[in-house]
Amino acid sequence: MKRLISFLMMVIACTATFAQVERPKLVVGFVVDQMRWDYLYYYNDQFGEGGFKRLLREGFSCENTMINYVPTVTAIGHSCIYTGSVPGLNGIAGNDFMIAGKKMYCVSDSTVHGVGSSSREGKMSPRNLLATGIGDMLKIATDYKAKVFGVALKDRAAILPAGHAADAAYWWDTSAGHFISSSYYMDKLPEWVNRFNKTVRVKPGTDIKCSPEGVTKTFQMAKAVLDNEQLGQDDVTDMLAISISSTDIIGHAYGTRGAENKAAYMRTDAELADFLAYLDQKVGKGNYLFFLSADHGGMHNANVMKEHKIPADGYAAWNEIKSLNEAFRTKYGIETVALMANANRIYLDHAAIAKAGLQLDAVKKEAADFLARNPKVHMVVDYANAVNTSLPQLIRERIVNGWNPERSGDLFVVPKPHHVDGVVTPEYRGTSHGVWNPYDSHIPMVFMGWKVPHGQTSTPTRIVDIAPTVCEMLHIQMPNACIGDAVNEIVNPK
Repeated sequence: MKRLISFLMMVIACTATFAQVERPKLVVGFVVDQMRWDYLYYYNDQFGEGGFKRLLREGFSCENTMINYVPTVTAIGHSCIYTGSVPGLNGIAGNDFMIAGKKMYCVSDSTVHGVGSSSREGKMSPRNLLATGIGDMLKIATDYKAKVFGVALKDRAAILPAGHAADAAYWWDTSAGHFISSSYYMDKLPEWVNRFNKTVRVKPGTDIKCSPEGVTKTFQMAKAVLDNEQLGQDDVTDMLAISISSTDIIGHAYGTRGAENKAAYMRTDAELADFLAYLDQKVGKGNYLFFLSADHGGMHNANVMKEHKIPADGYAAWNEIKSLNEAFRTKYGIETVALMANANRIYLDHAAIAKAGLQLDAVKKEAADFLARNPKVHMVVDYANAVNTSLPQLIRERIVNGWNPERSGDLFVVPKPHHVDGVVTPEYRGTSHGVWNPYDSHIPMVFMGWKVPHGQTSTPTRIVDIAPTVCEMLHIQMPNACIGDAVNEIVNPK
């Protein structure tokens, strides 16, 4: 009898041991909008010790991480980081795209309303995201006990990383002058959010997004979520997705160099250092898994490049379709053959083409030939035939990955290198992004914290490798449209 009892106790003990899966208390995803990979080193001498330098000093850096699709824009970047997928599968084809001939903002949702605001900035949700994300999989793996939140100034940067099953996403409404959410997540703001908003509120209409102040307020909100929702305070792993949006808005306005961009990154570094120290205190050093990445990079200002004899210019597809529409109007009587040009994608009016008795393939070829006459264009690709174009395999792959047949349009324009998406006038100071080239596609990817070894690798990695790496470390299933691979040096350190 004693032997039987001892045996049963051993079985129970073993069962309990195997049932307990080791996980961190908290996962923190940190995405810096428009952060080129080389900013880790360009500003390195000016960074403090506790922010970006700490990530490199204590964490593991994948130095050769590329975005494996085009266009390289914000909504897609945030979606792909957290889904491990690409626009062709997850459905987020751009910041803006078209569905059935109608323009759609990536997180727009007319079925919901703002919470904390009555403006249209609150009518947002993840409904256009067709794939699950890290947060969704964490929810499923913990029987929906995990708490998942997204925080950013931009709505899309808070909503898409948080995923479908998130407890909440919070973003900044300029018209209200404080953080808001939508009825997708809740009926009213929690009382702690109302109290917090009183401490950060600015005059309605005041734009804080294009200033370092926006960085500070984002981190303040992240801390408030951490404290008030008690993230990382029990045995169930929680997730907090944070995105810094001001860096992108400042970059667009002032370029990748200069006092404005420097100020944004110095503030981000200082606030990051403070936040990491806060995590150490609240959750415990070694108890959280932290990763840094970016949704895209940005091109150096074209005018500055030209001043130093480096070829550069601007190409605006949205400007070119005016001439395209006029040519087809004159030749075929079609009022508007191209409905929209966005991020070098051309959306043709299929109904108008059919009504004129023309074949879509023939129109696509003629439109592509017309647009390709521009000396700033390398090639115009028919999305449906992208795999057969005479482009390097890397570019073909990125075009194919970025094409969602229902949302991405018909043609993709490949500009020549160092052509920003826009019109470059003599007074132009800013920048943009969206193309396959390294200045837009080479991004940081650094992991730090729970069970992460120190080191770095130059082995090629991709933006879609972040999600499976996190999921494998958590021992949960990767998102349902994931095509990435876990980084072996991180998940299986020697």
